[in-house]
Amino acid sequence: MSRRSAKPEVSVLRLLLLWAVMMGFLTALGFRLWNLQVAQGMEYQRRLVRQSLRSVRLPGLRGRILDRRGDALAENRPAFCLALHLEELRRTGGLSRTVDHIMDTLYRMAETMDRPLDLGPGDVRTHLGRRTPLPLVAWRDLDETAVARFMEHAHEFPGAALTVEPVRVYPQGDLACHLLGYVGRADIEQLPESDGEPERFHYYLPEVAGRSGVEKRLDGVLRANAGGKIEVQVDVAGFKFDEVSRREPGQGRDVVLSVDARIQRAAEAVLEGEKGAAVVVDPRTGDVLALASAPGFDPNDFVPSVPARLWNDLLKDERRPLYNRATAGEYAPGSTFKPVTLLAALESGAIRPDTRYSCPGHFDLGRARFRCWQHWGHGSLDAPHAIRYSCNVYMFHAALASGAEAVQEMARAVGFGRKTGIGLDFERPGLVPDNDWKRRERNDSWRDGDTCNLSIGQGALLVTPLQLAMYAAALANGGTLWQPRLVRRIERTGGAAQEIAAAPAPVGPRWAPRNIRTVREGMRDAVNAPDGSGKRAALPGVTVAAKTGTAEYGPKGAGLKMTWMIAFAPFDDPRYAVALLVEDGVSGGTTAAPRVRRLLAQVFREIEGLDGMPLPPPVEAPAGVPGEEPA
Repeated sequence: MSRRSAKPEVSVLRLLLLWAVMMGFLTALGFRLWNLQVAQGMEYQRRLVRQSLRSVRLPGLRGRILDRRGDALAENRPAFCLALHLEELRRTGGLSRTVDHIMDTLYRMAETMDRPLDLGPGDVRTHLGRRTPLPLVAWRDLDETAVARFMEHAHEFPGAALTVEPVRVYPQGDLACHLLGYVGRADIEQLPESDGEPERFHYYLPEVAGRSGVEKRLDGVLRANAGGKIEVQVDVAGFKFDEVSRREPGQGRDVVLSVDARIQRAAEAVLEGEKGAAVVVDPRTGDVLALASAPGFDPNDFVPSVPARLWNDLLKDERRPLYNRATAGEYAPGSTFKPVTLLAALESGAIRPDTRYSCPGHFDLGRARFRCWQHWGHGSLDAPHAIRYSCNVYMFHAALASGAEAVQEMARAVGFGRKTGIGLDFERPGLVPDNDWKRRERNDSWRDGDTCNLSIGQGALLVTPLQLAMYAAALANGGTLWQPRLVRRIERTGGAAQEIAAAPAPVGPRWAPRNIRTVREGMRDAVNAPDGSGKRAALPGVTVAAKTGTAEYGPKGAGLKMTWMIAFAPFDDPRYAVALLVEDGVSGGTTAAPRVRRLLAQVFREIEGLDGMPLPPPVEAPAGVPGEEPA
């Protein structure tokens, strides 16, 4: 009896123990659920939201580039784009069915607008795999006809929408193309930081960055410092289902250049059909009024990216249209260098303005004979007439009297042998050869024959057209060499505030008034005297001072010549200084001078208001004209 009564008691204890264990587990589970859903529910909700958010960077509006009068050289225009919002087209089923449906919609839209479709199934799959929350842009820069056709049938394409995006445009075509440069699609690394702090984005909409010229040099100014931002929420498949927040993009600042589009156009016009460069500066301030290189290109063809075929054609073109001859071209200056030689001799005291040398047409140095361009000679000359007639023999005497070091030092003082500081891509410094250079490069010492070659701008001496223009400006203003100024001011959005660019600062020498007057009078007579070497640059009613130059290059006997002219006007109150180069011309007096004349005539007609100034027609001067400098 006692054993039978004990069994039920054991079963009850076991049930009570099991019930206690189960209640413990249920209590722990309930507490855990309460902790997850109530105590920490908001935190997990925030984590869920964060994991489903995607940030998209919106590009800012690029600032404009304006000339000194406010005419647009580079700006933006609105372009219509047609995109599909995939979240509205999404259907149940596999990815292939989604792609097929999207392609079917695109084909019907293309037929409606009568526009070809460049996207394929592979492009759609790539977009779905990498950029699912973003609209799929199928067409960019639609014309008015295509937009109108779409709007008539927009109700047939749910999920399709027109958007507007800015496109970089150069309204004056190829004008100042080397100066302005061009833009291309920006790399992620090139995107500016927002308010100085790095910001993380999941997606970036297309944005452009400067690739060359002013577009590249001032890219940080022209582009908006803070781009726009959209935060979207996506589902587990990556499709957008809600837009959480939006920050509108900023706008870049406008850049006002020192360039005058009218002068730039005139400079490019006189170089039409040639390989060469022309630079016009204001000798009073160093402002660059025109910087032209020929031939050129149309930067509109590079937006948003240059087609591979066009790029290859430009690279293969023997005329090198992408090459900025004005700043990157290094050439022997020829006789345009003679004022440097004369100033070096005058400033060193080796000669005086009335010092005379006889020119029989040649100069004997040991067993070597250096010839004057006028083989029968110029007779007895003083310093001003040496410039007027561009006499080689006089320069040989002057350079040897002063010494090579004085000529080299004067060349560096006028800015040769170093970059001007204009800040454009690939600017070259040129070369002022000296004894150290010759020992290093030629394993030889400097000789008097090298001094003779240097005195007339030949030999290893190299300059750029921009350097020659700044040097011409220094001759015009009496001895102040300016650093070229390209940017006048930077304007903030809407023109509410302006940042004035740094004031021009002189960086060059000062010459004795008598010495610079000697050179200037020689340059004046070179143009205005009936037997001057630069008489083809003369203008009625305006006194022009100039110096021609011709430099041989290439294989000996090939007959290849660089033809130059530097000039300034008006003589008594110079406002324009010019350096013009034409490759493969006849001579400075026959090739470059008529073009300088036409350029200055256009400037004085349009800028100075001299409507009565006759505009000379383009001149193709024959070779070997008497009284001109042929070599």
